[in-house]
Amino acid sequence: MKSVHIQNPDMTWHIAANILFPPGFDEAQKYPTIVSVHPFGSCKEQTSGKVYGKALAEQGFVIIVYDASFQGESGGSPRWIEDPTQRVEDVSRVIDYAVTLPYVDEHRIGVLGVCGGGGYAINATLTEKRIKAVVSITGVNIGRLFREGFSNYDPLGALDAMAAQRTAEARGGELQVNELLPASPEVARENKLTERDVFEATDYYKTPRGQKPGGATRMLFSHAQKTLAWDAFAFAETLLTQPVMVVVGQKVGAFGAYRDGMEIHGRATASKDRQLVELEDCSHYDLYDKTEPVGMALEKLVPFFRKHLNGPVAARQAEAAE
Repeated sequence: MKSVHIQNPDMTWHIAANILFPPGFDEAQKYPTIVSVHPFGSCKEQTSGKVYGKALAEQGFVIIVYDASFQGESGGSPRWIEDPTQRVEDVSRVIDYAVTLPYVDEHRIGVLGVCGGGGYAINATLTEKRIKAVVSITGVNIGRLFREGFSNYDPLGALDAMAAQRTAEARGGELQVNELLPASPEVARENKLTERDVFEATDYYKTPRGQKPGGATRMLFSHAQKTLAWDAFAFAETLLTQPVMVVVGQKVGAFGAYRDGMEIHGRATASKDRQLVELEDCSHYDLYDKTEPVGMALEKLVPFFRKHLNGPVAARQAEAAE
């Protein structure tokens, strides 16, 4: 693994990333490369890197997993901004960096995203045609989620509150950084916050199971307005032409990954190869790090990426990995 700071000419901050290399890596060769996008409230050291990034590198791919701008080890101020437009632009900026690396085959770049990262990965693929294949793991359309559960089904009220808070901060008031999850599973139980996705998110992010310093599950409230007007799947029927795989668990939770997965699979009619993988008896957070669900997802997505990021070098490396 190599840690890097990506600095594009049009950015005043850096993007922190880890590059994961396949076994027997040779810098003189060209490799299929996958950009791995972390969930909302997460970081590169969690599921996008530690689980899926690591597994795909072991299968012969170069993986670039990074922290979103304003989050984790990446730069940008103020902190904890969750801006979908910026999150999607980050994907292109990471690809800008990737194509400068001598061992990255610019014609064999894919993207994978988990949870909110899945929605961002799909949205990036609509217009970023350097992406040749995309996989969404329990992907969520964060705009839809903000308009619904994250705003208590009152998006206009949330926008009014954000406007008032932003004005207060512009006048020197204290920033409002919202913590999105209970402090622990025990606190969640005490407060009867036991809905499947909320409780399982707490069990992942607030325990040693998945807890990392960069995965702070925080959001700057005043800068989230544009999220409510954003749609990860807008124009998918026309613009999503690349191969797409959507992986969802059949255990439904409040964050809505199952319904979002069904929606984008149904709308991706222009895709060259659209695949839906439904995993029985799996929940949203099972697909973050649980051995059996992750294994079932990898059984489908590894051949998918090999097929669509293929070439003579990739084929030889795939054989060597096996």
